[in-house]
Amino acid sequence: MISREFHATNPEDLVGAAQYLLSLVRVGDIVCLEGPLGSGKTTFVRQFLSCLNYHEPVRSPTFNLVQTIESNPPVLHADLYRLATADGFGLEDEFQTHLNFIEWPDRLQGLVDPATVYWVEFSFAEPGRNITITLPVVDRQAAQDESS
Repeated sequence: MISREFHATNPEDLVGAAQYLLSLVRVGDIVCLEGPLGSGKTTFVRQFLSCLNYHEPVRSPTFNLVQTIESNPPVLHADLYRLATADGFGLEDEFQTHLNFIEWPDRLQGLVDPATVYWVEFSFAEPGRNITITLPVVDRQAAQDESS
């Protein structure tokens, strides 16, 4: 498994992790954000958008479920916490034209192949949070092939 870990004690500390992810992803990619409530998922998306030079307010999509942000590249940010499943919700219609951040990705149930997505996991640590970014299996295999 190819992953990289970061530690953050404040929102500004997330910039390094956001820049690392930015160097890897492109339109059409899906980034699954996992972690308990309040662990920094939406704050991470805000910092990622800041790295894209997008400085408009970014609110959590908890209540409206999905936000599309007209950044360059365009970003889709979904918070599926209130759904049992995203099946029939239409998210997949947007996947190819956006860089996609999905909170509570367990609700995707079959809409995406877990081996093809980036995983960003958040956990509480004293002080702050730990963030682990894991590459998709496809990218992991390519990285291993390059190192052989």
